[in-house]
Amino acid sequence: MSAAAPANTRPEISAEVRTLPARYYTDPAWFDRELESIFCDMWLAAGRTEEIQATGSYFQRQVGNARVIVVRDESGAVSAFHNVCRHRGTLLCREPEGRFKGSIQCPYHAWTYGLDGRLTSAPHMEKVVRFRPADFPLQRVATAVWAGHIFINLSPDPSPFSEHLAGLDQRFHPWRMQELVRVERRRYELHANWKLIIQNYSECVHCPNAHPQLSRFQHYLSGVNEPPQATWLGGFMELRPEVRTLSLAEDHDRGCFVHLSETDRRRVYYYAILPNMLLNLHPDYMVTYTLWPRAADFTQVVCEWHFHPSQIRQPGFDASGAIEFWDVTNRQDWELSDLAQLGIASRGYQPGPFSNREELLHAFDRWLLARVPEEPSLYAPDGSD
Repeated sequence: MSAAAPANTRPEISAEVRTLPARYYTDPAWFDRELESIFCDMWLAAGRTEEIQATGSYFQRQVGNARVIVVRDESGAVSAFHNVCRHRGTLLCREPEGRFKGSIQCPYHAWTYGLDGRLTSAPHMEKVVRFRPADFPLQRVATAVWAGHIFINLSPDPSPFSEHLAGLDQRFHPWRMQELVRVERRRYELHANWKLIIQNYSECVHCPNAHPQLSRFQHYLSGVNEPPQATWLGGFMELRPEVRTLSLAEDHDRGCFVHLSETDRRRVYYYAILPNMLLNLHPDYMVTYTLWPRAADFTQVVCEWHFHPSQIRQPGFDASGAIEFWDVTNRQDWELSDLAQLGIASRGYQPGPFSNREELLHAFDRWLLARVPEEPSLYAPDGSD
């Protein structure tokens, strides 16, 4: 516990490099541009394949003003469609999740679609000249599956999903995430901009003040960050010598995932897969977060805990220590994010300098400004307002 702090070997940074002006966190018009340029253009983590195991099972996700149905079709594949009837635009289903009985039928005029999106029945259209059901399938949304994680992309011309992962599929293969099973889901509502949540996640300088439990298990300066990528930010932190994992329970003994190296058994990996997934990989469990921005100052977060079936089958399996550890830590972070939103929205806020240990935050700001169109005069090249 009392080991010396790791040396600060990270490069120097200029005090002229500043945080973003307030409008990037408070302006509804800028928020709308983010939705269009980022959330409607990039791959988004939507859920897990285990949520839709049976044919016809589905869940819904809302991205801005888009409502998307993600469904297991009759071939066993994962498909996604806009939740909009091709007749007069009615919402096809209301329930956030459920199971279609072989087809998707509009409640208004009974237009009916196969699980593959084909229009199979359109009552009273027989005398409409040149009407062809094949011309009116459900509007498809691109999907991809990686290690049990389902991603969707609203763009009409999505980038290759392999480019989005940018090597993470190989890096995290030993965790065999596709084999893991969710044991807990908790939803949180934050009165904070989605970017503040990612920025808070991407540094641990705040940990000694905010996270006494976490600081007992990991030295806040033990973090090592990878060079930021166009689609993800991340790195790892070392467990303290006497610590096996992050849990409030003292007597757990789940054992590590069997395919991990000895090095990975002593680390926790923290990655933000932009723009809406946070991924915590522990030696013995996985925590995922999906962020769903609803307004410039409001974000819904879904947090899920996953374990291997062999662990769950062990007599006396108890995940409550890991669940409560992160629930406590989450709530500490959410409070900080809410406070940051309130401060940034107040009259006294001015952009401030980054620490050289906050290099991922600076990279995230640069990524944002490169993706979202803006007048050049609104943000100076050196990061000042």
